Amino acid sequence: MPDPRERFWRPRRSRRPWGGLLTAGVILVGAVGLAALAAPLLAPQDPNEQVDPAVAHDRPPGTVLAAVHLADGSWRLAERVVRTPAGLAIERLGRRETLAAGEVRNLTATGVADRRRFLLGSDRFGRDVLSRVLYGARVSLAVGCLAVLLAATLGVAVGSAAALGGPFVDALLMRTVDALLAFPWLFLLILLTALFRPTGWLVILFIGGTTWMGVSRLARAEILSLRQREFILAARSIGQRPLAILWHHLLPNAITPILVQSTLLLGNLILFEAALSFLGLGIGPPTPSWGNMISEGADVIATSWWVATFPGAALAVTVIAVNLLGEGLRDRLDPRTRTP
Repeated sequence: MPDPRERFWRPRRSRRPWGGLLTAGVILVGAVGLAALAAPLLAPQDPNEQVDPAVAHDRPPGTVLAAVHLADGSWRLAERVVRTPAGLAIERLGRRETLAAGEVRNLTATGVADRRRFLLGSDRFGRDVLSRVLYGARVSLAVGCLAVLLAATLGVAVGSAAALGGPFVDALLMRTVDALLAFPWLFLLILLTALFRPTGWLVILFIGGTTWMGVSRLARAEILSLRQREFILAARSIGQRPLAILWHHLLPNAITPILVQSTLLLGNLILFEAALSFLGLGIGPPTPSWGNMISEGADVIATSWWVATFPGAALAVTVIAVNLLGEGLRDRLDPRTRTP
């Protein structure tokens, strides 16, 4: 008899024409996750650093500025520097200044040793957009993953209690779930974030605590379909306790659709966090988040398009990657999509 683990990893034909969804999703999600984890190594600057914002603000992608390190420890940026016998001549915003050699710490024979590169441009405070996009990935992914974990935990707990608690508990919990689903979710979330000062953990609690209802209904349906199977009846006949049956038999067999649902939910929650931050109700500045970066760039989209475009593109790619992963997992794990 073949090992069932081989059946999961072995390529197989699918009724769907896009059989490579799982591979594409894993590659894209892995790339985004690695970029977020390696943000301290990949980011050229501190995401909140403001060095000479009068010169560095709203610089287009690819801008390179000379960075002059002054004797008092501060930095001054310039579009052009020229070494002179007395020191250094710098050009800033169309004006020319002269600095003595003793005023410059990083003076070289041709100018200065340091450059400030804005590969994806800078925002109105002179902060590097690339650095903020990389660190924003950490915030958005962390909020989305932790909120999904909370939603899945609550959903499985409520769904399991409804399926195994008897008719009264089932009716009480499911009618509560129906009432919560009927309530405008976005209005509830905005109300909660408006009443409390939004922080990272509160945003996770609010998002995860208001999106578990769909998972609970799925968990209840799966457990109800499994509780009358022969292996569950055999476990009861040998005297196993209900919690032991739930933990060792029911949940392992019901986890596949819950995993797929949670993966698909992750993309939505990343979007929800970005929407809240865009509205000023999520992760607030100066902490970089894709949502608040898009919000900051929305007012200057006509003149400084890069401020909102790059975090928006990162958000779109991440959500598409997560949805590809979820669809690929469903295609791989759902027996209804398998061909004989």
